[in-house]
Amino acid sequence: MQIGPWSLPNNVFVAPMAGVTDRPFRQLCKRLGAGYAVSEMAASNPQLWATVKSSRRLNHDGEIDPVAVQIAGADPAMMAQAAVFNIGKGARVIDINMGCPVKKVCNVASGSALLRSEDLVARILDAVVAACAPLGVPVTLKTRTGWSREHRNALRIAQLAQDSGIAALTLHGRTREDMYTGHAEYDTIRAVKASISIPVIANGDIDSPQKARAVLDYTGADAVMIGRAAQGRPWIFREIDHYLRTGTTLEAPTWVEIRDLLLEHLADHYQFYGERSGVRSARKHIGWYVSGLPAGRAFTDQINQLETTAEQFQAVSDWFSQQGNISPNIATTCDNPKYTTRSLQAA
Repeated sequence: MQIGPWSLPNNVFVAPMAGVTDRPFRQLCKRLGAGYAVSEMAASNPQLWATVKSSRRLNHDGEIDPVAVQIAGADPAMMAQAAVFNIGKGARVIDINMGCPVKKVCNVASGSALLRSEDLVARILDAVVAACAPLGVPVTLKTRTGWSREHRNALRIAQLAQDSGIAALTLHGRTREDMYTGHAEYDTIRAVKASISIPVIANGDIDSPQKARAVLDYTGADAVMIGRAAQGRPWIFREIDHYLRTGTTLEAPTWVEIRDLLLEHLADHYQFYGERSGVRSARKHIGWYVSGLPAGRAFTDQINQLETTAEQFQAVSDWFSQQGNISPNIATTCDNPKYTTRSLQAA
């Protein structure tokens, strides 16, 4: 799989998800087999670049190249400026968001709301590509099949993208009207792939190695992008990559490995966000990791009552030890000694 000058290790990608695909999560997914990851969307409005939220989203320290940053907005000049700004912050690929369906994004004519104006789509694509080309940075596009079921225009948007110089197109097989309900339209992704020559990445409802194989075979897409199915399950990338390469399935992770991956994730998460934000934003990740495990829901309720990172981390370690009959004296694989099981017990 190739995006501009970048040869990627495989064709299993992490989808950009606001509030989820932060740097700690992207790094963990890449370590567990993802060939590529796109950041949470960064605002194109310069007035927002100095906020705490934006500064975190612009932090790519230690991330494996190519760092891909998604930008969102509705003004072509502002989007071009945002692309150059993010390149200066370390972006090696710029991704344009024309797929986000949430109201607060669409209400400012951004995200998938842009699909209502193909002229504006073309002007944004042209402006961003023109700004990035002198810097040698490829531009990609993530979009949906249309604004509504009555106004599907994915084929026209795909042609505009190719004509403007977009290096790859990710297509979520739903309209904005569909949000995340119903089933992904793989027929539309297949038609788009047949109509253009640039790489096409299929997105939507891909939640297993077998589903990834079936979607690639049916649509002819060059890669798959995984979003919600990776929440609390970052090892899905190695499972899919292994299956695509060998046709065989990997064994499910053990309780020990799930615990150690979660604790590693938490340690990095706390370090990235700090105490106050870290303990709160980690709750959803913990909930996703344990949601499919016995007694997971009750444990999530317990986690939501804790107010410090140390308490939260220790509770996770203890719960896995109790549920999975795991020795609590096994240190985790995280690099930060502050958050290893042993160090917390000693404290």
